[in-house]
Amino acid sequence: MTLTNKQKIILVTGGAGFIGSHLVDHLLAEGVWRVVVIDDFNDFYEPEAKRANVRAHSENSLYRLVETDIRDRAALNRIFSETKFDCIVHLAARAGVRPSLLDPVQYAETNVNGTINLLELARAHGVQQFVFGSSSSVYGASAKVPFSEDDPVRQPISPYAATKAAGELLCHTYTHLYGIRSVCLRFFTVYGTRQRPDLAIHKFARLISEGKPIPVYGDGTTRRDYTYVDDIIQGVRAAIDYTASSYEVINLGESRTVELRELITLLESELGQRAMIDRQPEQPGDVPQTFADIRKAQRLLGYNPQTEIETGIRRFVEWFRKEVMKEKSGVRSQETA
Repeated sequence: MTLTNKQKIILVTGGAGFIGSHLVDHLLAEGVWRVVVIDDFNDFYEPEAKRANVRAHSENSLYRLVETDIRDRAALNRIFSETKFDCIVHLAARAGVRPSLLDPVQYAETNVNGTINLLELARAHGVQQFVFGSSSSVYGASAKVPFSEDDPVRQPISPYAATKAAGELLCHTYTHLYGIRSVCLRFFTVYGTRQRPDLAIHKFARLISEGKPIPVYGDGTTRRDYTYVDDIIQGVRAAIDYTASSYEVINLGESRTVELRELITLLESELGQRAMIDRQPEQPGDVPQTFADIRKAQRLLGYNPQTEIETGIRRFVEWFRKEVMKEKSGVRSQETA
């Protein structure tokens, strides 16, 4: 394909996932980007969900999907030798705090080694812009709120959090040594359409709709800064264009905390069903609260989240109901085949 003078080439790792596929939607809609996506479609959750995310993308001539693992240095080498990238948005990772306690080695191999593979190839091939998807989990169990980018992050309380902190440090190292501009974005509890099924809002919605109990760890007073995916994409897109400094760490959140009990009430209201609560002990690795100070994002990226939790939950439930209907239709089709 021949590029116009205005078209640039961007690599999005994890581009078939929840946040990544929304970013690809946005980039393709602009019509000025050639988008290359790397995703390994692993079985952390149902691979077919990720394939559904990219089905429409595959029809776009500006889109290319490469199925490979970011730990596979040889495969990555082939991709970089074929294409000169203007920017890398690195979202691929083994995700989740609790699962990382069960398999910390795989989290380190993917999230740390995979990140250094990409940074090393960015260095070797002269890629100037590197946007890294980090996490609010790096703040650990900090009692200081809201969480600011200047706060120390030397005490992560899960392997997942430690790998994300390590990724930020690697980005800084490659900025310092090789001049790669790095923007590390700390995402705060992202939710919305296409959300991963293991995340609380999606998991709770499914269990409530099926009349099954939802697991609540602790007394339900934990608080999260839930951020709608469209607002996150606004911040990521601005980070792609950011050139004012060589290295930045930036929070992307809603800057409002919501108690777990309130979240469940909102889901009950939108679903029209009461939740059955299965009380569980507090989980190692979980933090009591997250709360983003977004002043830096507002100043540097023009970040301005628009979606209140009430609106976001309504949009999510509308999407969720459509997905449930698709699943039921699929079952009926199989039964009558």
